[in-house]
Amino acid sequence: MVLTSGQDTDTWEGFRTEIESELDRSQRALGEISSMLEHSQVDMAKLAQRNTAITVHLQQVQAQIDSLPRTDIRLAYDAALDSQQRLFVMRGQLEKLQSDQNHLNRLIHYLDNIVKLMEGGLTPAPQVKRATDSASVEMLINTQEAERQRLSRQMHDGPAQALSNFILQTEIASRLFDIDQVRAKDELTNLKQAAMSTFQKVRNFIFDLRPMMLDDLGLIPTVKRYTETFKESSGMEINLVITGPEHRLESFLEVMAFRALQELLGNAAAHSQASQVKILINNSETEIRITVEDNGKGFDPAVIEKNEGFGLHLIRERAEMLGGWMEIDTKPGEGTRIVLQIPTVKEEPVEQ
Repeated sequence: MVLTSGQDTDTWEGFRTEIESELDRSQRALGEISSMLEHSQVDMAKLAQRNTAITVHLQQVQAQIDSLPRTDIRLAYDAALDSQQRLFVMRGQLEKLQSDQNHLNRLIHYLDNIVKLMEGGLTPAPQVKRATDSASVEMLINTQEAERQRLSRQMHDGPAQALSNFILQTEIASRLFDIDQVRAKDELTNLKQAAMSTFQKVRNFIFDLRPMMLDDLGLIPTVKRYTETFKESSGMEINLVITGPEHRLESFLEVMAFRALQELLGNAAAHSQASQVKILINNSETEIRITVEDNGKGFDPAVIEKNEGFGLHLIRERAEMLGGWMEIDTKPGEGTRIVLQIPTVKEEPVEQ
């Protein structure tokens, strides 16, 4: 079916109306989330104060555990566990609200720009590269699903399994109070150590998912923290070198650069099986260049062209969409060197 000029105009006006409606909905949703975030931050501060007081009380109980009644000890540990659980849940909610707020701000910015362009007389563009667009969408969906699967597996094998063990250990300690207080004390000590270890793992998990540092402090401090954490968890030797001024980039550029580095480091550990990785970040006034070089087993670059390397393919495509590029130098058995360059300043249009 071929659209006439009138039908094409009607379709375009309908699209414009839909964009304006979505912009209005997004702005209202942002107002609601901002209000919820403000209340949550107040609740978070109160919970943190309460948790501090309970922790101090628990330390006092531990110092007198041999002389205190079992009921007082149990109440103290129950209060501490309940406080930590509430704090953990609230932190998760706060991170989720902040992430939603950032996403809505970006969406509103893009929608507002689209509306302004349409008001300025933008006309519908011809249909181009349908097959390429379809392939890109398919690759993006596959990559997102693979990431969701990885996160689901991490949640099941990590925090979910740990919480099950906590319940079991708590039940054991509760029964031992009436039988052997010394063993009950040991169980509670083990439970506390396990809770602290799991809490750290959950914090690392949340950091991988969406580090708040990226929004608050920017790309460079976040990369420094992430590489240190990755070094500890993977056992790899990581040498990070940063040159150029440490200035903030646009939010979407910082997110893209950080996600790219995550992908490249993850590939070096999981696929290349490298023991040493060198990262060089050159942050100039006009561009950012990230070089990741490892001593792993390398791979055949042709696999990317066959869409077998979703992560690398997606990084390259995103970089090219922003006017940048990605270069891969590798072969089986000889390690890998990947260079990613992204412009950070938009080119001014040339006047005719």
